[in-house]
Amino acid sequence: MSDADGKVTSKDTREVIMEATFRALSKHGYTDLRMRDIGEEMDLTRQVIHYHFDGKYDLMSSFLEYIIDQYEGGVEVPAGADPRTELDARIDQCLFGPEFGEFTHWDRMKVYHELYTQAQNDGQHRETFNEHYGRIRGSIVDVVEEGIERGAFRDVDAERVGQLITDVIHAARGRRISLGHEDAPREARRAVDEFILDSLYVDD
Repeated sequence: MSDADGKVTSKDTREVIMEATFRALSKHGYTDLRMRDIGEEMDLTRQVIHYHFDGKYDLMSSFLEYIIDQYEGGVEVPAGADPRTELDARIDQCLFGPEFGEFTHWDRMKVYHELYTQAQNDGQHRETFNEHYGRIRGSIVDVVEEGIERGAFRDVDAERVGQLITDVIHAARGRRISLGHEDAPREARRAVDEFILDSLYVDD
């Protein structure tokens, strides 16, 4: 279970299990993943996993929340940043990701997207991904609305702009991960700059 359920009481233990799950998923994939594979990726005994989680599905649900928390916590925006700077930071974080110690952003996105593909057959996980998508889109919409209010952006439909940027980001990530097009995120960033942001900014 997750911390909210009261069964995982040690943050360090939870992180060890989550990072071991990353390594196991990277090697075996979701379909072939077994609890013993995760146990082999950590120094703790496999019984620790069974103590904290009621099987593979429960562990995967907590793992999904874990990687989303990491992803959403990675945006670094300077205090008092203007809307342009914040919007750039949020787009860059979505396309290029925060830095991690053991796994790269794309190592983590590969695992994320493997779980994403399973969501079509899993209502609970689909709901989790929908909420994450909504928060990404909402954060972009909020910045655009603030920029409009402050006179930095033109008076546009912030909801539609946020939707468009978010969909471009998701398409680029999927193309890189599924098709191996490593230049997809950078091409998407150039397209966002040229076709969306250049028309959004008020001329100085």
